[in-house]
This record gives sequence, structure tokens and C-alpha cells, in this order.
Amino acid sequence: MDWKLLTREDYVTTSWSGGTTTQLAIAPEGAVYNHRDFLWRLSSATVELDHSDFTPLPDYNRFLAVLEGEIKLKIDAQEPFPLAPGRVVAFDGGVPVESWGQCVDFNLMVRKGKGEGCVVELRREEAFEETVTPGAGNRSLAVYCVSGSASLPQFGLEVQAGQTLLCLEGQNEPFTIKGEAGVLMVASVREA
Repeated sequence: MDWKLLTREDYVTTSWSGGTTTQLAIAPEGAVYNHRDFLWRLSSATVELDHSDFTPLPDYNRFLAVLEGEIKLKIDAQEPFPLAPGRVVAFDGGVPVESWGQCVDFNLMVRKGKGEGCVVELRREEAFEETVTPGAGNRSLAVYCVSGSASLPQFGLEVQAGQTLLCLEGQNEPFTIKGEAGVLMVASVREA
């Protein structure tokens, strides 16, 4: 298993009608979001509109978390509900989704039938040490540092705010994350 450190120089930022989206990672390598040829994609978006409709992605399941701000989210026919930091929601990318409010979000998209995803937020007020157990299967993992800093001591890796540690395939053994006060997003994709 090989981990790689990604920095702002590795990310791709694009504009859309409601703000900007920064692609943190995409698989397989060379896949293009607009071609919809990816297995999974990690991104963070700045939503600057008071109301927006999500782009329909019928071939993908989505996992969404708010990093800064708070929004109200309406998924399909459900009643709108607040989404603030500390909560991750999963939904079918093909259903209508609306949001109200401005925020910075974190988004994992996984192709239906080709993989299963999971996003966990680690928000800590003081130094911490956590064991992450990815589970069996061919897994890709990403640790995105929103704020603070962290390390994966058994691999000799460190990540600072705005950086991502990425392991493409093969990380299914438990590992330890040590961090300072701050926020980390841990995303996992198991290929079907």
C-alpha cells in the first residue's frame, strides 16, 4: 500500500454558477469529472448562492458534509433539514437535491454498483489518537486535513491543513491517526 501526499498544487479548481469546486482526488487516474468516467471523486466546494440545485448524477451515490457554515438541504421529497459541521449525509446522486445557505462542503461521489463509500469526520478540540479500521476488500482511502495537522505514524506521514493523504487500493489493515486540535475528513471507497 502506497500513500501519497496531495497539496493545493495537485488539486483542480473549477468555477460553477454558484461558486467553486476543488477536486481533491479522482479515480481511476486520468478520469474526468465532466466525462462521468470516474469510479469515485473527492471534492470540496464553496457555495456562494443562497439557493442552489445539485447537478443530477444518476450513476453515483453521494456523501456530503459541511466544513464551514450551515445549509438547509432537501433531498428528493424529504422535508428540508439543517446540515452543519459534524454530520455526513449519504444520498442517491440521481434524485433532486436543493440547498439553501452558503457553506464550504466536502463531497465523495462513488459510482453505483462499482464501489461502496463512507465518510467520517474527526473534529477534535484537543490532541487525539484514533485507530481507523477500513475493513476488508480492495480499498482506497483519503485523509483530508481541513484544519490543524495530523500524522499516520506507522507510515511516517504527516498532513497539514489543506492537504490530503491518499492511498489507492490495498489499505485494509487498521492504522493510527494522531492529530492536533482540528478537523479531518476520512473517506473510504471499497471497489465492488
